[in-house]
Amino acid sequence: MTQDEMKKAAAIKALEFVKKDSIVGVGTGSTVNHFIDALATMKNDIEGAVSSSEESTKRLQAHGIEVFDLNNVDVIDVYIDGADEITKHMHMIKGGGAALTREKIVAAVAKSFICICDQSKQVEVLGKFPLPVEVIPMARSYVARELVKLGGDPVYRQGVITDNGNVILDVHNLDIIDPIRLENDINALVGVVTNGLFAARGADVLILGTPEGAKIVK
Repeated sequence: MTQDEMKKAAAIKALEFVKKDSIVGVGTGSTVNHFIDALATMKNDIEGAVSSSEESTKRLQAHGIEVFDLNNVDVIDVYIDGADEITKHMHMIKGGGAALTREKIVAAVAKSFICICDQSKQVEVLGKFPLPVEVIPMARSYVARELVKLGGDPVYRQGVITDNGNVILDVHNLDIIDPIRLENDINALVGVVTNGLFAARGADVLILGTPEGAKIVK
């Protein structure tokens, strides 16, 4: 199985968690694109979706799936999204696709968070993948200096503007031993919108694409 086939296997398996007549929270990224394509096969059984990015919204609508504004939705039964890294404690780094803020908002509303990814994303300690931080543009240099004080090596992601009109700093060289604490510390910096640590609200279920097929880890 190629990496892409492992992603696809995990994405298709996630359909088992989608309830009839529900509104599905949908993340962003290459694995989620497979999920959106799979979700289209049962689009008449669901009410629609809430999307975490403009990119996912376009793909959902292209399949004829109605996309709701989150402000008009009281409850999302399940949120399905990928991760750049995930540990056995279900803590994640997300935001490689720069959609971390909206992803975090949709995840907060959802009753359960299903993470779908291939086995290469499972790690012992978070931090090999650079931690994305979404920042208000005028605060970029200030936040970068503060991130250095926290032990990181921030790099401005050139040419990337988030769907919210902000910029991304990717923080390299972190060994994230206490992800919940670091998530809170970075979010407390003035000018930070949010960061890509999903630890305070981690995944409830991991669907891992492996050469033997998709495995469910709880």
